[in-house]
Amino acid sequence: GALLFLTRGPLPFAPLWERFFHGHEGLYSVYVHALPEYRLNVSSSSPFHGRQIPSGDVSWGSITLVDAEKRLLANALLDFSNERFVLASESCVPVFNFPTVYEYLVNSAQSYVESYNIDVPQCAGRYNPRMAPDVLEEQWRKGSEWFEMSRDLAADIVADRKYHAIFRKHCTPSCYPDEHYIPTYQHLRHGARNANRTVTWVDWSRGGPHPARFGKATVTPAFVQAIRNNGTRCAYNGKPTTVCYLFARKFAPSALGPLLNMSTTLLEF
Repeated sequence: GALLFLTRGPLPFAPLWERFFHGHEGLYSVYVHALPEYRLNVSSSSPFHGRQIPSGDVSWGSITLVDAEKRLLANALLDFSNERFVLASESCVPVFNFPTVYEYLVNSAQSYVESYNIDVPQCAGRYNPRMAPDVLEEQWRKGSEWFEMSRDLAADIVADRKYHAIFRKHCTPSCYPDEHYIPTYQHLRHGARNANRTVTWVDWSRGGPHPARFGKATVTPAFVQAIRNNGTRCAYNGKPTTVCYLFARKFAPSALGPLLNMSTTLLEF
């Protein structure tokens, strides 16, 4: 499996991810896309060591975010042992241990790209009629940027030029390609092979353009337990399950201490 980190600079949760990966060498590979001038400073024994890929400048809300995701996928596809691809940011953390996450993804028949269309300005309202006939209004989709996908979908996205050009031209603020390009593309090309949900938990309940951020005061074992089993039921390979989220965001750097404290107990790393 490939873990793709999209970050501007430092990875405050690297110590937690290092514990998560420990002892599972050979089953994962890590790729980091940071700003071009940034150099990641980690010890030579870290899974992040030497894993930065050639990057380009990224600005929030533009097609450059999609380009960075494509770069990460392209680099990860070069390793033929990678069958599953997870996009994470510097504020993401795992909420289950490595064997649980690995089994869940490797045995899944579907990809986890959130994809929906609702009739509100922030979703259906962002559709540009100039995208027709290649993308019709009823084919337009929105979803979380934080995907998990299979190798065939990843390869298709990297190879795609046609839809990328349409989105670059017609999805400009207040349309954000990172929220629409992959959800729409997979709906058009891989619809039945997608679970239409994300495995990365985010709290949007406060409203506004950015999700809630959690620091030291909030991050307790009960909080992590609530993310793991938050009362939602979802489908996994056609059967209902309560294990819907494997990762969570957004966490502030101050959450590292409490998370490391529970990594051996609750998280069982």
